Amino acid sequence: MALSFSSEGVFLCIFLLYLSLGSEARRSPVSSVVSEELFNSIFLHKDNAACPAKNFYTYDSFIMACRRFPQFGARGSLITRKREVAAFLAQISQETTGGWATAPDGPYAWGLCFKEEVSPQSDYCNSTNQQWPCYPGKTYKGRGPIQLSWNYNYGPAGEALGFDGLRNPDVVSNNSLIAFQTALWFWMTEQKPKPSCHNVMIGKYVATEADIAANRTAGYGLVTNIINGGLECGIPGDSRMNNRIGFFKRYAALFNVDTGPNLDCAYQKPF
Repeated sequence: MALSFSSEGVFLCIFLLYLSLGSEARRSPVSSVVSEELFNSIFLHKDNAACPAKNFYTYDSFIMACRRFPQFGARGSLITRKREVAAFLAQISQETTGGWATAPDGPYAWGLCFKEEVSPQSDYCNSTNQQWPCYPGKTYKGRGPIQLSWNYNYGPAGEALGFDGLRNPDVVSNNSLIAFQTALWFWMTEQKPKPSCHNVMIGKYVATEADIAANRTAGYGLVTNIINGGLECGIPGDSRMNNRIGFFKRYAALFNVDTGPNLDCAYQKPF
């Protein structure tokens, strides 16, 4: 009799096989930039009992996900590589933070606390998008480290990574490996007219005439614009934008690198 496996079962088998491998086999370019010890010092409270994502976002899942995207954290000088990884971790921290102004160890030590959007305001279904049609009864709220949202992101992310993002969006908040992979997929993938976050952080962003007119200069602020510019950019003093900078400054210091220029998008027009 033929055996059948769910997509979750297949990924679980792969993940268990990965964990059984020695440290040499598990090494990736990113593991030479951020060790497990550094990862845990960045995310001091991700496994706090108050965090809904307790024990979900593991270092091994992160490193295994990075192997799917070998260019991440592996292009340019060591400083550039460290800065990109720090920027990525800072952005996913703001998306999943559980911190507050007077939180233990400060507000920027509480990244990766949530794995699903709290109190979503809609089902995030763009019904006009026929290429990636919503599946009845499914919602495309924010899930995972980057808080992947909307059917037009779940569909192509699933196609690229090998899961059905439209029919089974919940896998992003149920499978740690897939969760990190979706965040890295979003980071690495150009979605015109937006450049990829990766190309911005490694210095390969080339501004178009429209970008120049919109003051979209290269730097961490442009990454914020790519991720959530419609809500945070062009608004001097926006607290969400400032929090992203706060995470990045803390992480850059832990990586012993500078942040680079243009940290905010306060005077950038959104894409």
